[in-house]
Amino acid sequence: MRLSNFAKTAWATTCLTLAGAAARAQDVNVELPVIGAPHQGGIGFQEAATSIARDVHWLDGMLLWIITAIVLFVTGLMIWVFIKFNRKSNPNPAGFTHNSPLEIAWTVVPIIVLVFIGAFSLPVLFNQQEIPEGDITIKVTGYQWYWGYEYVDDGVAFESFMLAPEELADYGYSDDLYKLATNQPIVLPVGKTVVMQLTGADVIHSWTVPAFGVKQDAVPGRLAQLWFNPDKEGIYFGQCSELCGKDHAFMPITVKVVSQEAYDAWLEEAKVQNGV
Repeated sequence: MRLSNFAKTAWATTCLTLAGAAARAQDVNVELPVIGAPHQGGIGFQEAATSIARDVHWLDGMLLWIITAIVLFVTGLMIWVFIKFNRKSNPNPAGFTHNSPLEIAWTVVPIIVLVFIGAFSLPVLFNQQEIPEGDITIKVTGYQWYWGYEYVDDGVAFESFMLAPEELADYGYSDDLYKLATNQPIVLPVGKTVVMQLTGADVIHSWTVPAFGVKQDAVPGRLAQLWFNPDKEGIYFGQCSELCGKDHAFMPITVKVVSQEAYDAWLEEAKVQNGV
């Protein structure tokens, strides 16, 4: 009998669970709040946990005010035109062909609006794209359908699979975190600059954590980068955000942001498990 890829993934995580201490050695034994997770009925952003996410949230709010003002102005203008210039109110329409001041206004005003938006949005974009020197560098490889992680400077590497429903409690997760929690989270110290180097092993994937405000495609044969600086201890979740095959929905991302002391302890244990 042939197993589906999801069944194979579940079997792989089960084997890791049965391996006992070896499977859990790279987890971090710290009680952490779940911060970066979707909520039932939620319509807004997840709580921002990096400077990049806060910049994106602010920019979105600013653009919303501008867009709302434009929509209200245009809607009001259309209503006024419908009332004032319908056939009943204006049976004899004017015969002019142009209005130079009006044409200049509707050309210049949008330019001013776009320049204003660009003045605030481009710095946010450049800040995301200008990769700083990282305190921690992690190479991320997307596979069908799981993630591989390598802490470049520390010799620590592991693969991260989605947990099956019956495994959630064993790893300290509640049932509502199914399809979000993984057997091996990325562990990071709070307040440090993290650089992720991304590539794909088979097809295009996309590494996305909404609370960090980051999303980057992982393309086979290419090495892309993103960065962030998590400033709140907690558990954050993401998903592959590029359609990558039939089990695309089953390759989540789990990140645990911990204190420097907890991170150092986890890193030493992970090094032992990796034979470093």
